[in-house]
Amino acid sequence: MSKITTELLLERAVPRSTRLRKIETLNLSKLQLKTGDLDPRLFSRLRHLQKLDLSDNLLDKFPSSLTLPDLRVLNCNNNKLEDVTALKQFPLLEELTYENNVYLTLNDDYKVMFLLQNLRLLNGKDITKLANHVRRVNSRKLTSKVTAHWEKFFRDQLPEKYTAEQVKSIKKKFLKSVQTNVVYGPSSLSEFTRWRVKMIAEEFLAYSLGLELNTDPEPEEKMDESEEESTESPREAAEDVNQVTVTPGKRKRNNSKAGSGNKRSKSKANTKEEAVVNPRKSSRVQGEPRTSKEPAKEATPEEAAEGTDKNGEQCPKGQSNRRSSQLTGEQKSQEQENGVVSLTPVKNSKGKEDVSAEPLHFLQCHSKGNSREDFKTQLWSCVFEPLLDCGARKDPIVSSSRTVATCGGESVCLIDCETGTVLKKYKVATEEFFSVAWTTLTMVVGDSQKKCHNILAAAGRRGIVKLIHVAADFCYGEIKAHKKPIATVCFSPTRETHLFTASYDKRIALWDIGIPDCDYNFKASQLLLLEALSIPLRIELVPTCPDQYLLAGCESGCFAWNIKLDKEQKSRPFEVLFQFPDDDGGMTTSHRVDGVAFLNNDVVVSKSSKLGCIYLWSWSRSFDTKGKGCQRTVGAVILAELEWSTTDLSYLTLSTCPAKEYVFCGDEKGSVWMYNLSNYTTAWSSAKGKRSDKRIPPSQILKWPELQANKEHLTEVLINNVVSDPAFTYLVVLTSVNVTAIWKKS
Repeated sequence: MSKITTELLLERAVPRSTRLRKIETLNLSKLQLKTGDLDPRLFSRLRHLQKLDLSDNLLDKFPSSLTLPDLRVLNCNNNKLEDVTALKQFPLLEELTYENNVYLTLNDDYKVMFLLQNLRLLNGKDITKLANHVRRVNSRKLTSKVTAHWEKFFRDQLPEKYTAEQVKSIKKKFLKSVQTNVVYGPSSLSEFTRWRVKMIAEEFLAYSLGLELNTDPEPEEKMDESEEESTESPREAAEDVNQVTVTPGKRKRNNSKAGSGNKRSKSKANTKEEAVVNPRKSSRVQGEPRTSKEPAKEATPEEAAEGTDKNGEQCPKGQSNRRSSQLTGEQKSQEQENGVVSLTPVKNSKGKEDVSAEPLHFLQCHSKGNSREDFKTQLWSCVFEPLLDCGARKDPIVSSSRTVATCGGESVCLIDCETGTVLKKYKVATEEFFSVAWTTLTMVVGDSQKKCHNILAAAGRRGIVKLIHVAADFCYGEIKAHKKPIATVCFSPTRETHLFTASYDKRIALWDIGIPDCDYNFKASQLLLLEALSIPLRIELVPTCPDQYLLAGCESGCFAWNIKLDKEQKSRPFEVLFQFPDDDGGMTTSHRVDGVAFLNNDVVVSKSSKLGCIYLWSWSRSFDTKGKGCQRTVGAVILAELEWSTTDLSYLTLSTCPAKEYVFCGDEKGSVWMYNLSNYTTAWSSAKGKRSDKRIPPSQILKWPELQANKEHLTEVLINNVVSDPAFTYLVVLTSVNVTAIWKKS
């Protein structure tokens, strides 16, 4: 490591100089410099320095008193910077670049735009208009919200004559409350919003109560918020979202009637052959229909190099740089080029106007090769991102942001549900993603400091799990988990590094993915291997004992395994096989279960052993039957049946919202069936709770709206998955026609 000396500075000056105060351009790149090497006493002599290059070093932050009063251009690319607020000491800075600092995010972009009033170029992009918006409109609206929060909740708490201790106490409560409750802008900017809100709140208190102002804008611990408004105008937000704007008339689809080759067959023969080629999907949108007698072909991954595509959203102008696409807030309207989705009023199953949910966005962001003509890519899995504040995660109402991860085809997307903005997009040209899952890891980021970061796991056809550090926008590793496609993945709710992968090799593996170090080195290890009799399609950990039992819906039934790690046996057969009623009134174990979820700690929701219904059954009472007789096959204790579509199509999965006691399931006509079961769960919790005599109808059915582009309608929509956030504010609907639909509860 090279220590900075006077001689080094004179030698690195451009051109070389004989006196420090004459240096205007200085190149200190590629010297392995750390923060401690930047001596403020030495740098204070560079009174006329205008251009400084610190790229390709090891800096994690800036000293707060470098004293470079005339600095105009700064290059910090390829370092390890974690914070940008110290850059406020360079008030004349006009051009700043800090690309390839993995810990800096969009929030840091907005911070420097606010702190540096003269900044016009950030990472090579002109940010003049957006920066003015951040400094003026954003600040004005946040100030209004902060003031209103004080007037509504805190003004009356302070007596007319108050002591210093009372002021100190009210200040602490107000700062905490205002940062939690004043929200504005997309969730991707929640850290910046909290940072500005704290700053504004302190200025407000200093002015109102005569308190000493803390002028140091160092950030507090990062925390995401769940309900925010857009910082952009509606027009800007619409331009960032690549809505459904393709030409449906150019699609080639098979319009066969029920029973023809384009349907997902429920026959076992067809199931086996489809399983290898298209996990969880039929042949109906992948070229010509294939009969059950045709041989299945194993996908052959290409040997070309693959990696994470850091494209942002699929913008109308085709921007390829994530940062530039997010910073360009003044894009021109492309309405005529893109087309505008026209929606008809949503009707419920009784034909009345639906007032409980409204459609917000219809996005086509998973297109293969970014093609607007792609109506074949099927979308399979979506999960809402958890908040980084671990304390808040215990409360289901505030346990996730409004950012959702979706997957389908060659890409994984992160979407802001309120604005419809595609925040990030990851692509692997040789992959087809089937499942995504979130976990929060506490990572060491340097100098033994620890921070919580959300990690996204994505897997699919190639049997490989991709691990993505979302804040850093970086796919840091992969696990070659299976030799055949992975149908679904999930993380343990109690052990953040434990990942379950369910594969078409008829096995479920438990992995410890480890925690990456500051250089993203990590070590993954396999802890368990669960043997299934058929392909596992859906997996769920039992809420009351997530470290002991795993439940799986498979192609030939519903199974449970003991996953307790204190057992020596690392490869285990199933422990229980559950029986369900069949169409003839008997009990059967041989049926496809393509949907499994827990409504609460005990009630399981599953489909489908027979057409037209979804079962609700008790995990504890069913499992207790095993204990009495020690048998491996037990009858599920049915609590109720939900009335559902009579379709014979498979892989239309279901989901639940435990906090609101809702069940959701899509059908073959583009509709979403919603069941509010809050009036039933109390009776079911009784040890002697009886089965409901009649099937429970849906509380509501959200009909698929008419989507129009170029005067043609998008039809023949299958709902592959529908998921709500924990508070049931948003519904994200994934379809068979490459459309992500986002609904918002009224």
